[in-house]
Amino acid sequence: MNTFGKNFRLSIFGESHGKSVGVTIDGCPPGISLCENDFLADLARRKSGAKGTTPRTESDLPAIISGTFNKKTTGAPITILFKNTNTRSKDYSNLVKIPRPGHADYTGKVKYNGFNDYRGGGHFSGRLTLAIVAAGVVAKKISSAMSFSAKLIEAGGEQDIEQAINDAIKNQDSIGGIVQCQISGVPVGLGEPFFDAAEAVISHLVFAIPAIRGVEFGSGFSSVKMTGSEHNDNIISASGTTESNNAGGINGGITNGNNIVFRAAVKPTSSISKAQTTYDFEHQKLTDLIIHGRHDLCIALRVPPVIEAAAAIAITDLLLTAKTTKY
Repeated sequence: MNTFGKNFRLSIFGESHGKSVGVTIDGCPPGISLCENDFLADLARRKSGAKGTTPRTESDLPAIISGTFNKKTTGAPITILFKNTNTRSKDYSNLVKIPRPGHADYTGKVKYNGFNDYRGGGHFSGRLTLAIVAAGVVAKKISSAMSFSAKLIEAGGEQDIEQAINDAIKNQDSIGGIVQCQISGVPVGLGEPFFDAAEAVISHLVFAIPAIRGVEFGSGFSSVKMTGSEHNDNIISASGTTESNNAGGINGGITNGNNIVFRAAVKPTSSISKAQTTYDFEHQKLTDLIIHGRHDLCIALRVPPVIEAAAAIAITDLLLTAKTTKY
């Protein structure tokens, strides 16, 4: 469904080429300072315009239409709206019968019996991550004692990100990347095992972001090459501080007070200018498809603020859950 969370709940809505996209947030405590300007910094980080990103530009100006009064949250649901103003829907007119490889054109059509809005990917579009970033801004205010930071650490298999982008532009083919996120100031005890373990809740929301193909915490997949004595994090203080952080700040699904560190793998953008083979459902035969429109060569460039927001939303939901749970 389009709703996430238990005590900090968000519902996202809209389509890439519809009138607008947005989010409704329920569970935000009253009395928190909030106005449109609070969103601009994180929204700007997500915007296109940098080398390797789509030429489609949107103002991405938020409109808070409920849940605040005198620039303070009221405790009622908060709805934030973003208008779509720069769309070219004609670029997608042939995708009803000839779906793009790597996209949800085919699966969406089958699941929704052909009634889905296919323009620009519709409700499956990365445009909807705007709503996640907006909700993340609110979450960060609630969890202000903690800090959230995400950055792109690798693109196209290279740590030299600028060179990787230049190569992608030269080859006119898309590349993926790895985004690392760190959460500092995390208290001990967040997480509700088994199924609402801290890493499970974070991963749930991160995997909801289009283009994410993998998530690992701490030493992640490299831990399979380690021994127990190498992987275990020695506890060196009464506050639970550990000598290393192979666990990524979580033990048994519960935060241990150390920094939460995780990485997310972002796939190459599916829309590329090179011809690809797909199936023509009108003529019932294989065909070569050349995708038109405006697309990112490396969507991973714009993912860090989305990952950061997802982490803040997940942790805030766990924080509010912990405050209402008695053992």
